[in-house]
Amino acid sequence: RMSEIFQNTFTPQNLAFFGEAVKSTLIVTIVSTFLAYLIGVPLGILLYGTSKNGIFPNRYVNGAVGFVVNVIRSIPFIILLVSTQPLAAAVVGTRIGDTAFIFHLVLAAAPFVARMIESSLREVDNGVIEAAQAMGSTNFQIMMKVVVPEAKPSLILGAAIAITTILGYTPMTYLIGGGGLGKVAIQFGLYRNEPDKMYISSLLLIILVQILQEVLNYLAKACDKRIRNK
Repeated sequence: RMSEIFQNTFTPQNLAFFGEAVKSTLIVTIVSTFLAYLIGVPLGILLYGTSKNGIFPNRYVNGAVGFVVNVIRSIPFIILLVSTQPLAAAVVGTRIGDTAFIFHLVLAAAPFVARMIESSLREVDNGVIEAAQAMGSTNFQIMMKVVVPEAKPSLILGAAIAITTILGYTPMTYLIGGGGLGKVAIQFGLYRNEPDKMYISSLLLIILVQILQEVLNYLAKACDKRIRNK
């Protein structure tokens, strides 16, 4: 019985079908994460640098940026997805499909990434920063050559959390006509009463999360001087 289920499930057609769904999910995840970091990293550095104990404190800039970041972060993703469809149409030219969903994911993830970056940079020892300042380094030099390198392990661990969180949101792409594993799980598993496809899609999502998590955790450990020097 089990062999029959296995043979019926893992046919060449199904393997190609799930392979395409995995590919679509990974593209949405990777592109969204890249763009979210492209926006979130400068925001995170700005939040860290302009904070009370930052390298270039400015409470007005910090308050304004922090307010915008907190407002967007506080909106549930499903509400953000629905309410910003006109904005998606204006920016990317469509309200539906994976391209529009990437826009929504970036909009939701960039503030989250900014706070992750800020938190990682705050872990850097102030003594290291003070030593760089005493040597006459500029704020830019301190940030790029001292703070960011020192925070690298924490930044990579933060990236692991960010990318797996974004991956966890990808099934919602089905709500606006996108593809991927979410479409397979909902369209076939829920609406067409084919639970095997729903379970396989869920299993593949779990596997992708574990792979990404382990790879980034390994990179974080490899970059951590405290671990390498032991």
